[in-house]
Amino acid sequence: MCGIAGIIGSNLSEAQLQKMLWAQKHRGPDHTGTYVDPGYAALGHNRLSIIDLSPQANEPFVDNSGRYYLSFNGEIYNYRELKEELKSFYDFKTASDTEVLLAGYMKWGKDCLHRFNGMFAFAIWDSQEKKLFAARDRFGVKPFYYSQTNEILFFSSEIKTLQNVIFDTSPNLQVWANYFSFGSYGMPHQTIYKNIQQLPGGHYLEYSDGKLKIEQWYDFVSRVKDVKTLNSFENTKAEYLELLKDSVQLRFRADVPVAFNISGGVDSSLLLALVNIFEDKQLINAYTFYTGDERYDELPWVEQMIATTRNPLQKVLFSASEVEETARHISSLQDEPFGGIPTLAYSAIFKRAQADGVKVLLDGQGMDEQWAGYDYYQNSGSTIQGTGGRSPFRPNVLHMDLKTLAEKPEYPKSFNNDLQNLQYRDLFYTKIPRALRFNDRISMTYSTELREPFLDYRLVEFAFAQPEVYKINNGQGKHLLRELLSEMAPKKLSYAPKRPLQTPQREWLGHELQNFVEEQLQQLKNSTVSEWFNHNEIEKEWDKYLAGDNGSSFHVWQWVNASLLLS
Repeated sequence: MCGIAGIIGSNLSEAQLQKMLWAQKHRGPDHTGTYVDPGYAALGHNRLSIIDLSPQANEPFVDNSGRYYLSFNGEIYNYRELKEELKSFYDFKTASDTEVLLAGYMKWGKDCLHRFNGMFAFAIWDSQEKKLFAARDRFGVKPFYYSQTNEILFFSSEIKTLQNVIFDTSPNLQVWANYFSFGSYGMPHQTIYKNIQQLPGGHYLEYSDGKLKIEQWYDFVSRVKDVKTLNSFENTKAEYLELLKDSVQLRFRADVPVAFNISGGVDSSLLLALVNIFEDKQLINAYTFYTGDERYDELPWVEQMIATTRNPLQKVLFSASEVEETARHISSLQDEPFGGIPTLAYSAIFKRAQADGVKVLLDGQGMDEQWAGYDYYQNSGSTIQGTGGRSPFRPNVLHMDLKTLAEKPEYPKSFNNDLQNLQYRDLFYTKIPRALRFNDRISMTYSTELREPFLDYRLVEFAFAQPEVYKINNGQGKHLLRELLSEMAPKKLSYAPKRPLQTPQREWLGHELQNFVEEQLQQLKNSTVSEWFNHNEIEKEWDKYLAGDNGSSFHVWQWVNASLLLS
């Protein structure tokens, strides 16, 4: 887990590369490296050492021939197996997955991507052909941003890195309009800045002679259609459990301390149970946050589960008094809008883990999308974010010039049924992309690697392909998963309903944080984007919120978040 950066073009500046690396130094405090091919390319790397901690594994990493240079963010979990395959082809000098990735590219070319089981964003410079090859993992766990100006390509792991070196970082007005109107965070190639794009998950990029080519390398739809479904529910459950075990075991490969996050939900409970299947992983630390509000805290559920495994539990309290300072700090690292106070509370786990010397945390992200865990999979599926009877969005507060730019996002319907199309939307366009972005920035803020074993592509493809009856049973989602967990944990945990709210955000914004919210609304009024809004309408909506119309708090958070990012 690291940061990558680069400049490709004849008019490049090593000083610019240094500015880029400084902007994302939190991603890799263990080593900063550069490589310059004068007049052609400059690659940089911020290293967070996880596998092979020796200086020999520092990056940019060069192959034995001196032709290829690699800057890599992420992990190739199956690197040991691939190394065995490649031993007769390449003479390895390190014990790193970095060298395996580069050797794999040298042996198989771009087809190496299909052999990698991992999370990755990387760039390889061919110093002989003067050509860049870059790629991003299947689901976009690791970020890759780029900007092309005046025949120079800049790329990096974070948006702020590019903002340090490119001239025009004007807001992408349509993305902002869609965010306020529909809760959309943009399409897979977009950011909130018009001249900064992202390489979508499952795509690769080639660049030479000022020409940029982007292609999709991972075809999820065809992969799902090729999955062979088994002849019974029990066989399906057994097969999925074996995949789960392998995925979790792979993600324990590290030369540094590993722990995991847990909430009171089915997914985290299953992760806890799976971790403790392996004798050498028993009694590793579990982390959870709580706020002290019993209406929202999942601590009782967590403690019930922990009672069966006896893992050391690190309970991290997050209070209303911490929100303002944390919000300012996290906003400066997120670069784009993020998910509110739950995201801030989640960040407290990584702050604590860093203080404890933990460099890798596992998390249970991805099961709701695989096994239809969200309530809306059983109805319209129309609301992307928010809860409550009213819409979580307030487009009425937008000035007409911005409001008219909003277009309700349309997502592909690649399957022949509504359920899979909703799951597909959430995997590639809404839920997972934004959660992965929030979580990547949070973990890297505290120089900590986050791994998501439930997003192993083998699991996702297999689960996605299963019949609806395996996913939803008697009005409850994640049926097969709950049946699996019931064999490892108390039944009341396995069949507990999903609890979507984990913090008292609605109450805090209207009470403990009222002054903070009003300061941000005033700041928004005085900002360079003030003309985006009808501030009289914002005041009316805020007054209604304070008077008790708080079925949803997301619209209030949107204004606060915009103020923190743009003022």
